[in-house]
Amino acid sequence: MAISLSTVLLLGIILVVMTRNGKISGFPALIAMLFGFFLASSGLAPSIHNFLDSIARTIQNVKI
Repeated sequence: MAISLSTVLLLGIILVVMTRNGKISGFPALIAMLFGFFLASSGLAPSIHNFLDSIARTIQNVKI
């Protein structure tokens, strides 16, 4: 849960920064948010969640 919440927060911040810097305008930003919202309620959501969890575990296990 903490990973998905922090991921959503990070992606939201990136989307706001891109909108303010003119890299993406308001309408495409809205489309991106709606796409994410509907993707989260689709059948692909568990697969995407498992993929992101595996990436997070891999990053966590990297020893510097």
